Amino acid sequence: MTQSPPATTLGPADYPLSINRPELLRTPTGKALADLTMDAVVSGEVGPDDVRIAPETLLLQAQIADASDRPQLAANFRRAAEMTAIPDAEVLEIYNALRPRASSKERLLEIAERLEEHYSAAESGALVREAAEVYERRNLLARPEQD
Repeated sequence: MTQSPPATTLGPADYPLSINRPELLRTPTGKALADLTMDAVVSGEVGPDDVRIAPETLLLQAQIADASDRPQLAANFRRAAEMTAIPDAEVLEIYNALRPRASSKERLLEIAERLEEHYSAAESGALVREAAEVYERRNLLARPEQD
């Protein structure tokens, strides 16, 4: 899932978005931030998918981080936006595979390829590829038969 950058240009003064730019925030189902009330939850108008973060919100946060000269934080937000398309169980599987000595280089490269090809998560795939290289240099990989 490739997200296009939001059309709005944001900077540090826009943080926090919920206070300074709430009109930009939507749930994955399209509800506005103002629609997320306790009454709406009680009546069933707001469900679990309405309280998940939308990838667009994460990309807005990345824009603010970039404008605040925080490139690592911005990259984290962009990867998080990519990961919203990945089922929770698979995210946990990837997390566990990234533990030192938990995976072989081949397994990590398979994960990176799946992220890139199946989910269009190029930045997340690149991070897993980088982890595979670093783990190899630091002798932190599992042997292939241990995967």
